[in-house]
Amino acid sequence: MTLVVVGASLAGLRAVESARRTGYRGRIVLIGAEDHLPYDRPPLSKAFLDAGGPAEVTPFHPETVLRDELDVELVLGAPAESLDTAAREVTAGGAAIRYDALVVATGATARRLPGARALRTAEDAVAVRAALDEGARTVVIGAGFIGSEVASAARKRGLPVTIVEAQAVPLVRAVGAEAGAALAGLHHTAGTDLRLATEVVEVGDGVRLATGEVLPADLVVAGIGAVPATGWLEGSGLTLHERDRGVVCDATLAAGPPGVYAAGDVAHVANPLFDGEPMRLEHWTNAAEQGAAAARHALDPASARALQPVPYFWSDWYGHRIQFVGTPHADEVLVQGDTTLYRRADRIVGALTVDRPREIMKHRRRIAARAPWSEALTATA
Repeated sequence: MTLVVVGASLAGLRAVESARRTGYRGRIVLIGAEDHLPYDRPPLSKAFLDAGGPAEVTPFHPETVLRDELDVELVLGAPAESLDTAAREVTAGGAAIRYDALVVATGATARRLPGARALRTAEDAVAVRAALDEGARTVVIGAGFIGSEVASAARKRGLPVTIVEAQAVPLVRAVGAEAGAALAGLHHTAGTDLRLATEVVEVGDGVRLATGEVLPADLVVAGIGAVPATGWLEGSGLTLHERDRGVVCDATLAAGPPGVYAAGDVAHVANPLFDGEPMRLEHWTNAAEQGAAAARHALDPASARALQPVPYFWSDWYGHRIQFVGTPHADEVLVQGDTTLYRRADRIVGALTVDRPREIMKHRRRIAARAPWSEALTATA
């Protein structure tokens, strides 16, 4: 039996580790588009950008561990090209690799903007840090979490930075308008020039805005989101989401054809804990949990069970820890100081905190237990 895992990042690595941990001793092939061994992405926009930060991006495991201890066949620097679910073959690097069980964990690719640097890969992070080391005047396009972390790194060095955001409120889709407005205050307090409801028309000799103003910049970073890396799945028979072409899965991560499961940034997964709401999450914990589960289910479909996780993510800005649990899709959003709560019907479904790590974990447990709204209000008051 052969387990093929396509995607050599966190979700793919956790799939490999999970397969071995559950006792599977068959063949495992790990396919990755990058030449690198699997490495951790969140630090690329955090500690790695600090002056005196890590000298290089280090992998989760050295190659000897992957090859000798986990007994994995590595196919790196070979982007997946196609999937034939009838023949049960993945083509990568011009070679067809047959599978009995398949985990699709190809993640997402950053949206690119001509003239600007994205921040998704190890090479991106090295380039951004080199520019910051040289004292770059920085313009960030997009006030999302990646862009805000880049701005934070620049201000930590005392460098001037401007964020240009097309929306009137940052992070509306991720945390809602109320919390987004509150988080905007962190930028202002830190001295970041935050330009909201502002369009960029060109990046060249500076950043030209729709108003005609040109912002001087030595470094321009585009934090304008990412899209699922699924071009290789077109025509494969998998259902791809009409909006972003992510893989549509059921609550067990099954992607339709026999033996095929998906995990991580690439997957839209129905979550029974939130009334079956389909979720595609670009979060570290989501990738880790789904990667492990996808391998277990692919190897033993009869034992597959619906996942009901409480989504969780964090971000570090200007010395503050921002944490979010649950979903922002709510009937009511209530901001109470450094805590924002989200209500759907008569239960708490989400919470965001700034510098309140103990509180956020309690709300996470309440969401998992389907606790009533009144309980969350009493605990936060």
